[in-house]
Amino acid sequence: MAADSGKKPSANGGKAPAPNSGGIAKRLPRIALVFLVALVYRQLQAPPPKIPGTPGGPPITSPRIKLQDGRHLAYYESGVPREQAKYKIIFMHGFDSCRYDVIRVSPELAQELGIYLLSFDRPGYGESDPHPGRTVKSRALDIEQLADAMELGPKFYLTGFSMGGNVMWSCLKYIPHRLAGVAILGPVANYWWSGYPANVSTEAWNVQVAQDKWAVGVAHHAPWLTYWWNTQKFFPGSSVISFNPAIMSREDMGLIQAKFGYRTYAVRQQGEYESLHRDMIVGFGKWSWSPLELEDPFPNGEGKVHLWHGAEDLIVPVELSRYISQRLPWVRYHELPTAGHLFPIADGMPDVILKSLLLGDDE
Repeated sequence: MAADSGKKPSANGGKAPAPNSGGIAKRLPRIALVFLVALVYRQLQAPPPKIPGTPGGPPITSPRIKLQDGRHLAYYESGVPREQAKYKIIFMHGFDSCRYDVIRVSPELAQELGIYLLSFDRPGYGESDPHPGRTVKSRALDIEQLADAMELGPKFYLTGFSMGGNVMWSCLKYIPHRLAGVAILGPVANYWWSGYPANVSTEAWNVQVAQDKWAVGVAHHAPWLTYWWNTQKFFPGSSVISFNPAIMSREDMGLIQAKFGYRTYAVRQQGEYESLHRDMIVGFGKWSWSPLELEDPFPNGEGKVHLWHGAEDLIVPVELSRYISQRLPWVRYHELPTAGHLFPIADGMPDVILKSLLLGDDE
């Protein structure tokens, strides 16, 4: 008779213990949540920028200057030679544009008045290095450093269009002592600047197409979602980025057909996030001050600030520029009754704008 080992038979008849299926089932929701969070996080993150002159990045074809923090700005010169110029103007390009989209003054006027124009790729555009720490203030300080590197002297003129017009307010705030005069053309306004009456900001807000209300709202309230919002396929992102013709006035459509050829240069070559999306985040973000609170930068009449806007502008509502000109009596306001957003490229307009800025001539 076999000896009793003293062991009791197992409940499963001596088979190997079953895996803890109940424990796995309990962990599945957590595993799924971690996977979902990782997936969402990846979708929210923009790809790294393709920095000019680095392996895998676009080549450098333009002259550039180096800023104090090591970044580079690519620039383009036009008009008369700098050494012969009487008037030196820095031009700020708009959204989804670059250094070549400078205001096209006629050769005759440039020669007559001695106009030198310096335009540059704003950070992340074209061949200028990206600036992850870009702020409302840094935009003005970049311009001051550019002017010094190019030896433009103690004072110079500024002209900015669209989102470049938005930058003009930064310059009036942070470097007014360097300015001889400023022309602000169809400037992008921030609907959340303090000082706007509710009826004015609401009226302007409602001029936008629905998709831009969402895109601008995301850039202001949830900037960390800006890249995802403008690249996902569920809802339409910014109409400007997607070239929606609904935002073009009748005159704008005519100018596009007449003036815009095929671009042989790549504005977005570093990535949409570093150029377009960061532009939106800063321009429509939370500012610590408002342009409506600015003081006259030329109290002794040694310069002028001109603000131009088209009454039929469907991209940047004219209502906000109208109100700014009312609040700031030192701003000389020019409203073009039939013009849309692209009026600075209309035949003859560059000369009209610059003569007004430099000589004080009326439009």
